[in-house]
Amino acid sequence: MQNTFDVLLSPKAKKQITKLPQHIVMKLTLWVEAINHSGILEVRKVSGYHDEPLYGNRLGQRSIRLNKSYRAIYVELNNGQIQFIEIVEVNKHDY
Repeated sequence: MQNTFDVLLSPKAKKQITKLPQHIVMKLTLWVEAINHSGILEVRKVSGYHDEPLYGNRLGQRSIRLNKSYRAIYVELNNGQIQFIEIVEVNKHDY
């Protein structure tokens, strides 16, 4: 049985998205659609997102790269058969 995934945006992420360039919003939207279609485990295999676990004060969170500057930070929560992925933050990352 395939798990269902719901992607939720935190209030902070919703506010940040309104200030993002349209192409970044589009890539985030494509990531969400891919999760809804294939599931998070399959989408993590897509090298273009650079999905990776975070460490330190962000232990338990993961990030995806939306381009060289922007990344989305998310948390995967297990609630029975449904796995919620909450996007905590979308920010411009300093490299």
